[in-house]
Amino acid sequence: MTTLAPTLYARTFPRVASWLRDLILIVISALLVGIFAQVKIPLPFTPVPLTGQTFAVLLVAAALGSKRGAASMAFYVALGAIGLPIFAGGASGMAYFSGATLGYLIGFVLAAFVVGLLAERGLERSVRTSIIPFLVGTVIIYACGVLWLALILDSVGKALAAGFVPFMIGDVIKLIAAALALPAAWRLAK
Repeated sequence: MTTLAPTLYARTFPRVASWLRDLILIVISALLVGIFAQVKIPLPFTPVPLTGQTFAVLLVAAALGSKRGAASMAFYVALGAIGLPIFAGGASGMAYFSGATLGYLIGFVLAAFVVGLLAERGLERSVRTSIIPFLVGTVIIYACGVLWLALILDSVGKALAAGFVPFMIGDVIKLIAAALALPAAWRLAK
């Protein structure tokens, strides 16, 4: 089964070579996550800001599939590493990788692969099942992010308090929005 973005792209531009289509989708999706990352709300009680990144990661992964989704997130991380102001609030550079958000960035790549894999099985096409890939992706992002934070803060309790609890309500909203958006997009694509 295919995912949304390649399906729409192939219909719209049928003569474009598949490798070029994939490259364009990967680049555009990485930049889209970068745009959503600029929606940054610093929280005074945690070193991790509230951003639109996780929402964009989930949508990109479900729309692109496992390999393209993971490649897009790896490209996103690479763009930030080389200095493009693409991370939350325009941050970038290798110094960013020693901070509190490295685990989340790693989680983006892993979650994109898994969410994409679940989307390739058609789980994002129905409102009834679409919450599953997005919930799994969110759990992966938090597992990586909180684990890294626990190493930095030397405490699992502090890591959960700073890197998970403050974001639960926002991420439930993002999960519901993503779970409604992809099935709606599939209905429009038919």
